Amino acid sequence: MRSSRTALAVALLGMALSGCGGTDIGPGEADGPAQIVDGWTSCAKDAPRAGETFAVPNTQTPAPAVKEPAIGRIDPAFTPVAAVICGREIRPGPNGGQEQIATERRAEQIAPLLSALRLPSEQTGGEVACTLDMVIPPWLALLDDRGRWLRPHIPTDSCGKPRAEVIDALAGPQWTTVDTRTIRQIESAAAETAGCAQQWTDMVWVETRNGSARPGSGLPPAAGPLRLCVYQVPASLQEGDKPAGDFVYGGPLPAERQAGVLRALSNRRAVADCDIPATRFAVLRPLDGAGPDRYVELDGCRRFLVAPTTGGAQLGQGDDALAALLGPV
Repeated sequence: MRSSRTALAVALLGMALSGCGGTDIGPGEADGPAQIVDGWTSCAKDAPRAGETFAVPNTQTPAPAVKEPAIGRIDPAFTPVAAVICGREIRPGPNGGQEQIATERRAEQIAPLLSALRLPSEQTGGEVACTLDMVIPPWLALLDDRGRWLRPHIPTDSCGKPRAEVIDALAGPQWTTVDTRTIRQIESAAAETAGCAQQWTDMVWVETRNGSARPGSGLPPAAGPLRLCVYQVPASLQEGDKPAGDFVYGGPLPAERQAGVLRALSNRRAVADCDIPATRFAVLRPLDGAGPDRYVELDGCRRFLVAPTTGGAQLGQGDDALAALLGPV
C-alpha cells in the first residue's frame, strides 16, 4: 500500500536528474509567511509556467509573464479548505506521437497535507547518505473559503528533498483533475512512425564551428542497415551555436540507396571552405545502435560528418548526388 501511495506522490511531485530542472525548495526554513493572493482563477491564469520542465526547442511558445507570489509559512489567520496542484505531463497524442499538456488537480480532504506542510525542515549536511536524483516539488497552492490562495513552503529532509510526511500526504487526498489543456506537440505521429526524434541538432555545423572535426581519409561501409531522419532548421536558428531542426521525413533507408550513400560517404574529396548554414540536414543512425552516426548537410556547404562511438568526428565533402539519395523514403 505504501509503495502505491509513494508512486502517486512521486507522480505529483515529479522527478529529474541531479542538476536539471528547477525547484521551490531549499535548505532551512521559509523566511516569512506566504503571500496571500485574492481571487484564485485557474492554473492557466495564475500559474501559466507551472511544471515547465519539458522545454522543446523551436516549438516552445513562452507562457505569459505572471508575477509569482512569495512562498512561505501558512499564516495562522489563513484557513485552507482546498489544495490545487498545477503541472505538466507528456501523453500520447490523439493521432499518434506525443504531446505536452498542462493539468490542474484539486483536493479538499487536506488535513494530513496541512499537518505535513507545517513541519519544520530538517538540517542538511552531516553524514546522511543522499541519492543523486532530485525531486521537483509541485506547483502547490492552498485556497480558503473566500477564494484567496497562497503558495506554502514545502519542508525538506536532511537531503534537501520534500519530507517523507509530505510525500505521503500528497498521496492521501483524492485529487480531481479539473482542467487539462494542450501546450505543444512533443513528437509528431510521423516522427514516431519513422523511429526518429522530433528534433535534432545539426552536428556538422556544431563540430565545424568548434573546430573539433577533422577531414577523414575514407571510411569503410557500415555492416548493418541505417535509419534516415531529415530535419529542417528554422531560419531564426540557422546561424546559432547549436541549430536544432524539426523532423521532416525519415524511416529505414532502402538497401539499394544505402549502398550508394555509403560509397559517397567514403570519398576522399577535399572539404570545401564554406560557412553557409544548412537549412536541411540528414541523420543516419544504425538500426541496431552499433556503429557511427552520420550527418549530412542537404544544402548549404553539402558537408558530412561521421561520428564514431570512440575517437574524433571525421569531416567529408558531399554533393548533390548524395543529397538526392537522402530524399524521402
